[in-house]
Amino acid sequence: MKTIYLFIALCMTTISQAQLKPVSYNDGNQKLNGFAAIPSKPNSNNPGILILPAWKGINNHSKEVAQKLSGMGYHSFIADIYGEGNYPTNTNEAAQQSGYYKTNYKEYQKRITLALEQLIKSGADANNIVVIGYCFGGTGALEAARGNLNVRGVVSFHGGLGKDTTRENNTINTKVLVLHGADDPYVSQSDIQSFQQEMNSSNADWQMVYYSDAVHAFTEKEAGNDNSKGAAYNEKADKRSWEHFLLFLKEVLK
Repeated sequence: MKTIYLFIALCMTTISQAQLKPVSYNDGNQKLNGFAAIPSKPNSNNPGILILPAWKGINNHSKEVAQKLSGMGYHSFIADIYGEGNYPTNTNEAAQQSGYYKTNYKEYQKRITLALEQLIKSGADANNIVVIGYCFGGTGALEAARGNLNVRGVVSFHGGLGKDTTRENNTINTKVLVLHGADDPYVSQSDIQSFQQEMNSSNADWQMVYYSDAVHAFTEKEAGNDNSKGAAYNEKADKRSWEHFLLFLKEVLK
């Protein structure tokens, strides 16, 4: 009997993995390697979710999210921001790579736009897309809003909120949801205040939800559970943020 259950589990794992298809695309001469998750039973109106991974690039968590969304009928695509040959192997390299795109935000927006094109090619309606991001990817989701990319909403999970103060605050037309750990040491109160002022001055339709006892990376199981390190998984915040995210999707997507 155990053998039968193991066989079924392996089959289900294979099916789940088969939903995730590697996709190569380009930014000029730079090769990018993303992943598409195409639902076997798409929702009506073919909604799409673009996933922007954390600072080390595409990881198991972003793949799990893509597969989970695919199972719910959403076309999903995981963006490759750094490109082949530039993937970080440690936190120092991740800080350097992500820092480059935070500073050169137009290049970040371009890489997001290229990934959106791949999501549309995979079957998503170009006018029915939400961008979500984790950590560094959460910053990217906000950049998609700041750049007024053609998306119906953006969601930042424990993302950086700061922006160069010399940048102008332009009108933001897409809806914004920020899911934030109340004890996140990497996002200062001044960044939070500046972000909220930016949203208000940009006439954005925005929401910000705080989760108690949650620090940075609260959705990432690989971060461990030691809050003193500043980044740690929090099961309650993970589940609550997912439910807030799903509620947001019901509101903004067709």
